[in-house]
Amino acid sequence: MTEEILEPDLPIIDPHHHLWDLRPLVGAFPEPRHPFIAAIAEHPYYTFNELHADLTSGHNIIGTVFMECGAFYRANADEAMKVVGEVEYVNGVAAQGASGLYGNIRPCAAIVGHADLRSGDSVSQVLGALQGAAPERFRGIRHQGAWDADPEVLGAPFHAPEGLYLDGEFRRGFAQLGKHGLTFDAWLLEPQLPDLIDLARAFPDQPICLDHCGTPLGMGSYHGKLHERFDAWRHNIRELAKCENVVVKLGGLAMSFCGLPDKGPAAGTTSEDLAAMWRPYIETCIDAFGANRAMFESNYPVDYWGADYPVLWNAFKRLTTGASGNEKRALYAATAAKFYKIEHILPG
Repeated sequence: MTEEILEPDLPIIDPHHHLWDLRPLVGAFPEPRHPFIAAIAEHPYYTFNELHADLTSGHNIIGTVFMECGAFYRANADEAMKVVGEVEYVNGVAAQGASGLYGNIRPCAAIVGHADLRSGDSVSQVLGALQGAAPERFRGIRHQGAWDADPEVLGAPFHAPEGLYLDGEFRRGFAQLGKHGLTFDAWLLEPQLPDLIDLARAFPDQPICLDHCGTPLGMGSYHGKLHERFDAWRHNIRELAKCENVVVKLGGLAMSFCGLPDKGPAAGTTSEDLAAMWRPYIETCIDAFGANRAMFESNYPVDYWGADYPVLWNAFKRLTTGASGNEKRALYAATAAKFYKIEHILPG
């Protein structure tokens, strides 16, 4: 689908995208595939060339933040240290972009990696190695906690242990983040939001980012229940927003898990229709957190399920037509720049 780019001069930092080569993973799941695997199959590899093509497809993307996705791990390292390979790879992509040969965009200006926080205090060694792999760009950790009793919701690859963010050993590892000056990105599902509220209250000085609006669910046993679950989701978002150490990413709603839309990949839903679907969630998050604690994200290429890259950002822009200039600056760039400490890439 081709749409005219809305507000093409508006500076954007995309604070959440991946880089991967998941062809072996896709090949391990024959048809019929879970919709999430079907979406990945459309982009089984997404490296610098594919990312650059999206970043230069019309919107004024000035920089990005890479989000861990379990790719490019070291093959022969100790289990705990395999994750360092992903950060090494991404730091190379960042250096490629920073060369200026590909324009003024600064891809992967900040890098969020992974470490197994369930290893408690010993995770400090891994955190130090990750920082050493990208000392100018490494900013934090994501340890996803997504779990549901219905296996059809997430599909095979992504179930975390139930109650991960409440686990004592996980929290001992989590406590190491502050000692290293690192952020934490949290991905979990809408019914699990109370777990993150509890974690954020227990660590009020730890910067935390809630990914994907808390992932409302429209898959499996949740199909057709978005409306009836909305009030519970909204209540938990408002409770989480009371924790001043938490910010929120506005996006991820085009994932197949949400059913917003329920057909993909990129089945041709217009930005107008996407904006109408997402408005209750995006506006609730902005009202709860405020523009200075909220940031739009692409979650690409995962959100290709719902829209291609230009249409995705058009949908976001339709949702902020009434926002002030300062609010747009925060939502599209400044909040992300502050949280991930990349203010230097903001325009003067």
